[in-house]
Amino acid sequence: MSDMTTTPPGAPAASSGGFDMARVRRLLPVYGVYVALLVLVLFNIVYTDNFLEWSNLRIQLVQVTPVVIVALGMALVIGTEGIDLSVGSVMALGAAIIPLYLGYGMVPAIVLALVGGVAIGLINGGLVAFVGLQPIVATLAMLVAGRGIALVLSNGRYRDIHDKDFLAIGTDSLLGVPYTVWIAAVLAVIVGFVVRRTVFGRRLLAIGDNRPAAVLAGVPVRRVLITVYIISGMLAAVAGIIQVSRIGSADASRIGLLIELSAITAVVVGGTPLTGGRVRVLGTVAGALLMQLLTATMIANNLKDSTAQMVQAVIILVAVYAARERRTR
Repeated sequence: MSDMTTTPPGAPAASSGGFDMARVRRLLPVYGVYVALLVLVLFNIVYTDNFLEWSNLRIQLVQVTPVVIVALGMALVIGTEGIDLSVGSVMALGAAIIPLYLGYGMVPAIVLALVGGVAIGLINGGLVAFVGLQPIVATLAMLVAGRGIALVLSNGRYRDIHDKDFLAIGTDSLLGVPYTVWIAAVLAVIVGFVVRRTVFGRRLLAIGDNRPAAVLAGVPVRRVLITVYIISGMLAAVAGIIQVSRIGSADASRIGLLIELSAITAVVVGGTPLTGGRVRVLGTVAGALLMQLLTATMIANNLKDSTAQMVQAVIILVAVYAARERRTR
């Protein structure tokens, strides 16, 4: 009796020690960002002077912190098969609110900035969940309106910040690590826990995977969607607060400008598909670090910024294609 195995029609042939392209395609969306980040780090260790000095690493971490925080909220929104283009304007709104109320104390100013982010998120969520607008349309409208409100509140003026306690958020450290990095790390842990360990996280993924089925299963779709957009708005406000405290000034016309593109890039490169149903929090953080380090590497090695942008574009296309290939299987 012969010992034979048959391959079902249409199934990929099993690899016997050779290069398995199908396996690479399966693993690329999950581990590709970590491999790329490791390769880039090794490249910098060899070719970039003073790369491992803490002063350089500190600069890279501090610069990427706002993107990481915004990307965490963006990942949740994309997990529901949505998008939030208003995050940059929310950062600007928070930046405009801080100097207006900082005279009443740091805590009231921060709370009101967060309330502004929550309000924009609530409007976004309401337009998506109850009015039925496409997320890209709803949040595009708030992208314009949010920055307009920020410019009105600030009278279009550049505001310097002199409150030492507030500035300490962006400049001081704990155990040698900047406060802003600690904040981003704690938020990443919280978002990761929410996605993996809570009912809300499971509902969020169910909506992104198959919204009609989620409705039939009794998932409170509207409530979850509104909450997701509120979280995104609040995290964007946190990023705006951190940015103001770091640079010591509030410029509503520039803070958060185009950060929505950086956040979406970090999420997609990190392995979260734009089609929803999956959120990779650690991958999102790694994606933000990869994009930041890629730009810094190009600059350190005297390459044009346009070259970095082209490389980033290629990475985004590969990431989106890999996620699409995985989704269609």
